Amino acid sequence: MKKLVKVKPNSRKQAIIEESDGSLTVHLKSPPVDGKANKELVELLAKKFSVPKSHITIQLGLSGRNKLIDIKE
Repeated sequence: MKKLVKVKPNSRKQAIIEESDGSLTVHLKSPPVDGKANKELVELLAKKFSVPKSHITIQLGLSGRNKLIDIKE
């Protein structure tokens, strides 16, 4: 399953918001430095979709706020 994800780093609390178009907005506590925000994103999505972290891949947008995520079920 592929998901469009908009990431908001440096938020006060973690949250995953499902938008009406099926995309996700994810608020992360981590800063976008040294891949910390991407690591936190993968951990959060793994919990939400109940899959191992290894099943989640960031396909596009590794260094941007808009990402295309592939989740293997």
